[in-house]
Amino acid sequence: MFTRTRTRLVSGLALIGLMPMALTGCFSSSQASAEQESEQRISLAMLQPPRSGLSPLSDDAFKLSRWNTAETLTVLNEQDEAEPKLASAVNRVDERTWSFTIRDGVSFHDGTELTAEVAAAALQHAVDATPQPRILDGVELSIRTEGDKLLITTAQPDPLLSHRFSSPQLSILSPAAYTGQTVNPVGTGTGPYELVASNGTSSATLNRFEKYWGEPAAAAGLDVHYVPDGTARAAALRTGEADIVEAIPVGQAAQIDPSLIFEVPMPRTNTLYLNTESGPFKDPAVRAAAREAIDRARIVADVYEQRADQAAGLLGPALPWVAAEREAAAYQQTLNTRPAAAKVDGAKIKLGTFTDRAELPEVAVLIEQQLEAAGFEVTQDVREYQYIEADALEGKFDAFILSRATVLDSGDPVAYMYSDFACKGSFNISQLCDKDIDRALAEASAAAPGAERRAAIARAESLILASDAAIPMLHERVIQGERQVRDAVRDPRERALVSTSTAIEP
Repeated sequence: MFTRTRTRLVSGLALIGLMPMALTGCFSSSQASAEQESEQRISLAMLQPPRSGLSPLSDDAFKLSRWNTAETLTVLNEQDEAEPKLASAVNRVDERTWSFTIRDGVSFHDGTELTAEVAAAALQHAVDATPQPRILDGVELSIRTEGDKLLITTAQPDPLLSHRFSSPQLSILSPAAYTGQTVNPVGTGTGPYELVASNGTSSATLNRFEKYWGEPAAAAGLDVHYVPDGTARAAALRTGEADIVEAIPVGQAAQIDPSLIFEVPMPRTNTLYLNTESGPFKDPAVRAAAREAIDRARIVADVYEQRADQAAGLLGPALPWVAAEREAAAYQQTLNTRPAAAKVDGAKIKLGTFTDRAELPEVAVLIEQQLEAAGFEVTQDVREYQYIEADALEGKFDAFILSRATVLDSGDPVAYMYSDFACKGSFNISQLCDKDIDRALAEASAAAPGAERRAAIARAESLILASDAAIPMLHERVIQGERQVRDAVRDPRERALVSTSTAIEP
């Protein structure tokens, strides 16, 4: 399944142990080790094959980002703040206009120089695409150049514009990449690895780009294989066929040497949404009874084999700043406004979830048991997601279990919170409409990135939790496999998998 390419030997003499002593004495052991390391390639086993020919305008963009071959104007740091990348400086000129200074000395893999005009053309292609990259959904903007600067103006003030341009779907590729409506990333990126071959849904090959503008890649290249079958990915790690493996299934983890697997917290929350508009859960006290009935510890232990985190709120440990915000007195005071739980005696509820995520039907079984122990009468409706989503959004369930991404492409949770809990939210399964929550979400949306925005997000979260419209149960983790590799990237946002320092350990 995998083709291994390791060390390129200095000469045929070395292979049979006949390297002259005079030559071997010229190099220290550390020099030899570094040279050996620089000629080794990294084998990757990826979860999903490309769905759109590796077009950066699709979700395939995240593969290009994880391979470090396509780059963006900005990147997000661990605090979800935007930092310059292909832009050497980012400044907000006024409420609606931002300036991105294009980094000097950057060339594409095909030798073309990066300029403001080239970057503007690449981004304009994304703006004009049908459909647009989802990071631009609802955003009207115009792009112009001024010397080495991109000036981007939005129709409405957008404090997250610099974050938006960190999305892999807005990667900057060489002009040669754009032909009509298609975008070809082969040989047209700017990253430390050049994509030299894309073999459909089977594999891809990347080589170190020797003229990279930043720190050069430590490894000679990447050999990528798409392995949708979880058992096969786990086997590739166990046998050493792959050096880095995406998404080891929970059920396979126990069969692997624990030193080879690493759990990465994901910005994804398994949540029980309660219908606040009709049925038993229209009563806040009945919602409180459901909240108190949920045993998070048992769900994490029985279904996720302890490879998940019990939820303290909507946002989990993938956002490291959240825990500190919850310690604020105002946050705790808001939670204390929740009503006492009602005594439930035979309230009938319809519980829904879907089969696409294998764990959710198992979670539903436990939730049914826990709610029935609290006095509810529960019936389940479990289908494929495509057949159940419309009913969930129309409020046809009293309770619905959903695994929900809480941080979307901008690296910010406000869009998710508005979508799920605002009166006009497009994904409002709880049918929630609360003017205080809407006001808090509007304030969070308008707040500047940083401490002000984090505090506003926490304020909105506390109000949503106090409503009991949603009962967060656990935060998921992804299990990443690594064998004899140094500095693999364990990224909760799934934007990076290798860095310039990632290498095979000699």
